[in-house]
Order: sequence, then C-alpha cells, then structure tokens
Amino acid sequence: MKDKDKTMEDCSKKILAVRDALEIFSGKWKIPIIGALIHFEEARFKDLQNIIGGITSRMLSKELKELETNLLITREVIDTRPVTVKYKITSYGKSCQDVIFSLYQWGAEHRKVIIGK
Repeated sequence: MKDKDKTMEDCSKKILAVRDALEIFSGKWKIPIIGALIHFEEARFKDLQNIIGGITSRMLSKELKELETNLLITREVIDTRPVTVKYKITSYGKSCQDVIFSLYQWGAEHRKVIIGK
C-alpha cells in the first residue's frame, strides 16, 4: 500500500502543477498573446490587438495585466504624445516557448486530421 500511496502522492503533485499551468494559460487569448510576444519579443498594445485579431481592448488589457502579474511579460510606458505602451516577453516568459510550439505543432496536425488542411 505504501508504494501505491507514494504513486498517488506523486500523481497529485503532477496534477497540481498542470492545474497551475492551465490557470496561467487559461482562456482563448493568453497563449496567442504569449506566442506573438515570443515571435516579436515586444509589441505595442494596438499592434498586439491587430496581430491577434478579434480581441477587444478591454480583454487585451485584462489578459496583459494577468500575464504581467505572472511575470511572463513586462509593460513599459514611453513618454510620448500620445503615450506609447510596449509589452515585452520576459526571459521567464520565453521559458514557455517549447510549450507554445508543441501546442502549435499538435494543433497543425489536428487540423490536418479533422479538416484535411
């Protein structure tokens, strides 16, 4: 029974870690935002909105704040007229690049299987 308990404990820890990751990547917008910033390294608010497409200013602002709270991106306010705000991927944010790329690869294969394209 002890080996079974250890296995269950290990499994519970792994599930907790997956839940943490899903919390950070939750919703339909965070992964595209992170992907865009990994690709471009930095982008202005409106540029991100145009790159991602279909996201409202309010939702983009909310998602960017959450990503900043989780240390995946930084926000830089530049004193121009009008004020310019740039978002940059952090080195910690870059650490999820393999995860994002794996999701892309799986998604591309899935499209081929389901849609044939």
